[in-house]
Amino acid sequence: MSVARNTLVQSSLTLASRILGMVRDILLIAKIGAGPIGDAWATAQQFPNLFRRIFAEGAFASAFVPTYARTLEAEGAEAARDVAQEALRVLFAATAALTIVAQIFMPWVLLLIHGGQADDPESYGLAVLLTRITMPYLTFMAIAALLSGVLNSAERFVLSAGVPTLLNLCLIPAAFVAPDAERTALAAAMAYFVAGLLQAGALWWGVNRQKVRLSLIGWPRLTPAVKKVLKLAIPGTIAASGTQINIIVSQSMASFEVGAKSWLYAADRLYQLPLGLVGVAVGVAILPRLSRAARASDGGSSRQTMDEGIGLAMALTLPAAAALMIAPVFLIDAFFTRGEFLPSDAAMSGSALFHFAWGVPAFVLIKVLAPAFFAREDTKTPMRYALVSVVINTVLGAGLFFWMKSNGGAGFIGLAIATSVAAWMNTALLAMTLLARGWYTPGPRLVSGVVRAALATAIMSAAVWFMLQNLPEIRAELWDSRIASAAAIVFAGGVIYAFAALLTGAIRISDIRQALRR
Repeated sequence: MSVARNTLVQSSLTLASRILGMVRDILLIAKIGAGPIGDAWATAQQFPNLFRRIFAEGAFASAFVPTYARTLEAEGAEAARDVAQEALRVLFAATAALTIVAQIFMPWVLLLIHGGQADDPESYGLAVLLTRITMPYLTFMAIAALLSGVLNSAERFVLSAGVPTLLNLCLIPAAFVAPDAERTALAAAMAYFVAGLLQAGALWWGVNRQKVRLSLIGWPRLTPAVKKVLKLAIPGTIAASGTQINIIVSQSMASFEVGAKSWLYAADRLYQLPLGLVGVAVGVAILPRLSRAARASDGGSSRQTMDEGIGLAMALTLPAAAALMIAPVFLIDAFFTRGEFLPSDAAMSGSALFHFAWGVPAFVLIKVLAPAFFAREDTKTPMRYALVSVVINTVLGAGLFFWMKSNGGAGFIGLAIATSVAAWMNTALLAMTLLARGWYTPGPRLVSGVVRAALATAIMSAAVWFMLQNLPEIRAELWDSRIASAAAIVFAGGVIYAFAALLTGAIRISDIRQALRR
């Protein structure tokens, strides 16, 4: 299948999951609100969200797929199954042991990510309890990641892209089963555990349908094949998770400002949407094709795949980033201001969203550029650049956070700025290295396409700005509903961008037809 077709499959299912995720967050944020309980709940989600994005959203699979695919092609299905099974057992044993150790030492572990509220025994104790409940999600996601890698190697993307929906289907009821914020957070934490079990179970069923029979029963062994997988997977996972690690670092510093973790969490819900819909989807879709091109030393096919992936990613990401920059407070207010989440909270969260928004293209490009390294079994270079971005984010974030707080401002805004700066630095390092090694040079058609997409984005941005200037009239026509007005403006902006993209030539009907053909 083409990159566009595989991306469409991945993005369509991810979109369904993200829509449900938005419903989930609207309900839970309204019930829990911003403040000590909201911060404790945001802390409890840090580990599950980190591991979900590392494992379920393709980072681990990006490192596992090339090795599994190479074994499948060179040695056959049985040898590939053995590699997957031994890797699964080692991964399960390691993550289960880590989960058990974390359960025991959780009060001390949380000093790293929630230390700013350690002097509040009630809030800190709640964060410890909630995180202990959500922590086993790590093991389930590790299993799910490897199973997804097996399916993606066969270009079977439907199930691996669809199972994250189960998390939202489990969490939504948690907003209704408890009468207060604290017990709602407890119910939601338990839902994480159930969702992880269901996700791993569904993928296990899918792999069995592909006639790949795996078993967890047996002593884990570090065979040469497993060592090779881990040698690639560990740095590859770190490399593809630089953005998520930076988010953890920022959230840790935010614990020193009550309410900041809740504000950052609400902003995260919106700016992560294009990353999941576009960046992850394109990265997952192009990796198998890049791996095949690398094995065949087919530079032309590799460049065409990268051009197609980057062009598609930018055509879909630039308008999303522009919209988030133009109307950050408006969007946060429309979707999250209700119940315990106040208009003042929306204003604070929106100020962070603006600075995350200009980093969105970089967040997406990292997901698209890194597979060019993974396909050649080079996971160490992207890992080093990810760690450089973490250092930049930590130093710059800490400096801005405490400088802005000491001057009477909101320190958490500095954390958003640092996260975006670090992402752009990571992107620049990846791109320059690909050019220097001769692994990828953008074609003239890609450059022209990105310029045209930027022009179409400018047209859309002007239209959205005009609609915001006339917001009272729009709301009056939509029953004075904030969320209906936001949905209408988002939809209108999307339609305007589509027409502008056709007008400027950023998107051509003939290209769409050709890309969606088998």
